[in-house]
Amino acid sequence: MKEFLLIFRADYKAMPQASPEEMQATTQRWMNWVAGIAAQGKLADRGNRLVNTGKVLKDDTIVSDGPYAEIKESILGYSVVKAASLEEAAKLAHGCPIFAVGGNVEVREINPL
Repeated sequence: MKEFLLIFRADYKAMPQASPEEMQATTQRWMNWVAGIAAQGKLADRGNRLVNTGKVLKDDTIVSDGPYAEIKESILGYSVVKAASLEEAAKLAHGCPIFAVGGNVEVREINPL
């Protein structure tokens, strides 16, 4: 089986402020979705969420704050799944909770070094 990176993207600014109860429910939806992939034996790494700040390096001398404000969608997190094909990996992304906030999932095959 090959490994694929699921990259979760959404617009931080467009995401609604959630109450603690709503945040807990959202977290549970994510846990359930990931558990469904794990139950199939196809979860290689559950991944992590990412904070909304960082640095962008263009070369050894140019460093700026990022992600860029002019880019609507930011990477919010990632997971690594195992699948026989890109199509199968994309099917695993169905039902991802990121869709509930207008986000998307990019699916990319990992090319081991």
